[in-house]
Amino acid sequence: MTTAQMTTLPVANARMYSATPLVKADWQQLLAWVLARAGLPWDVIDYDAPAPLSVLWARDDLGLAMMCGLPFAQRINEARRTTLVAAPLPSPARYGGKPVYFTDIVVRADSPYRTLEDTFGGVVGYTLVDSMSGGVALRHHLESYRTAERTRLYRVAVGDLIHARGVIEALAAGRIDVGPLDSYYHDLLRRHEPAFAAQVRIVASTSALPIPPLVATATLPGDELARLREALLATAAAPELAPVMERLLLAGFAIPDPADYRPLAAMATAATTPFEEL
Repeated sequence: MTTAQMTTLPVANARMYSATPLVKADWQQLLAWVLARAGLPWDVIDYDAPAPLSVLWARDDLGLAMMCGLPFAQRINEARRTTLVAAPLPSPARYGGKPVYFTDIVVRADSPYRTLEDTFGGVVGYTLVDSMSGGVALRHHLESYRTAERTRLYRVAVGDLIHARGVIEALAAGRIDVGPLDSYYHDLLRRHEPAFAAQVRIVASTSALPIPPLVATATLPGDELARLREALLATAAAPELAPVMERLLLAGFAIPDPADYRPLAAMATAATTPFEEL
């Protein structure tokens, strides 16, 4: 293989759910195993925070990378193709063996709030306006609480908390009263950094949504896509991966219909009230 050929090879990445250094290492090991089984000599690349995920997702050389479900849904009808390869099956019971997740709405563990309604009138935080779990899903959920008599739920909104860690840190510091966590990321934090995660507790969760999938922005020949999917499906029964799968809280992978993600784009379009006006 020539140097020119090597530079055009797709790459793999799992930044989105690399909740801790150990989790990142486990994802890298899992992806390396999948690529080896599929016979694909691709690199598993680093792309760490605070580098924006939107820049990663704009690349056209991704062969196997986690992508938020919202930008994937928004690309379904675009000329620039993004291929859904597979989606994670989180192992905790609340996921029901399906490729779904939730937005956990959390408060500081020692706060007096017991319900979501208790937080109204306080300060709401969010990660990014265009984040599905940290922005759109929360906004969509909150809009159902607004009425003609109660048009404003919160007195202040604090944004750009970036990720789940930012939400927990803002809650612990008292900068916000309530905020959103991607439930699978939250479960990984509770598994691997229990003291950090214990700073917050859940007061509500949204309905289930399609979990962020593994996608390809590079053009993959049909046989490569088939081998990738076979390898991902094989992770569930591979004895050498059992410890990694347990630490990643993964039961395996599924291959959902890309159309399952269309409602996410519709939800983003419908949830028009800015956080500052909630």
